[in-house]
Amino acid sequence: MTFLLDHPIVLFVVSLVILCTVSRLGVYLRSLGSEPLSLDETDFNLVLGAILTLLGLIIGFTFSMAVNRYDQRKNYEEQEANAIGTEYVRVDVLAASQAAKIRASLRDYLDQRIVYYTSPNAELLRQTRARTLQLQSGLWSAMIPPVIAKPDAVSALVMSGMNDVLNSEGYSEAAWRNRIPIAAWILLLLTATFCNVLLGYHAHGKPSPLLSVLPVALAISFFLIADIDSPRSGIIRVHARNLESLADSLRPH
Repeated sequence: MTFLLDHPIVLFVVSLVILCTVSRLGVYLRSLGSEPLSLDETDFNLVLGAILTLLGLIIGFTFSMAVNRYDQRKNYEEQEANAIGTEYVRVDVLAASQAAKIRASLRDYLDQRIVYYTSPNAELLRQTRARTLQLQSGLWSAMIPPVIAKPDAVSALVMSGMNDVLNSEGYSEAAWRNRIPIAAWILLLLTATFCNVLLGYHAHGKPSPLLSVLPVALAISFFLIADIDSPRSGIIRVHARNLESLADSLRPH
């Protein structure tokens, strides 16, 4: 299941095949019976309409969850850029040698964060993660001597800015791991399956090209939801525009 959610194109193909198959299964089940429906046609339509409505609501809620998580990832990317840029300026109050060292580390740290947002390579991401943790430790350690030497409000402001830099990375990591729950996907897929079986059964034993309309529409919906919810493998992804713009502005000219 996780593999499908991380590869929206594969999810589209698999869901389309499954939904088309179960709609034909409904047609086949109806064709097996020689007697008319024991259930009143009005009642059947009521059940079908209710489950289609439920499916629409679940798709709407799931899409909303995906969009909210996407917006959250974008917001945290912006906050990371703001935190790093602000701290880069605040270190001006430190001694020149200390400020230069911290700024060099911040530029390196910024490059690592850009790689995190842009690279799909798992091995490179592991290396980036290790380098990021190393830089975080070095940045925090570099802040301690000047703050201890001069424990005033200005030093506290610079220390607070570094704390924001480190915290913003943690928030971004958490947002990228925050995906739509598997249980929500299972409920969505099961409801879609029931809908297609009932539609096929309602086709009076005669397969129709119209039976493919709902599976195609649902497969496209699943693809779009999974694509937005997938941070790295989707088409719609969060780009590190703010971080890249900051990196350009911090490069020596």
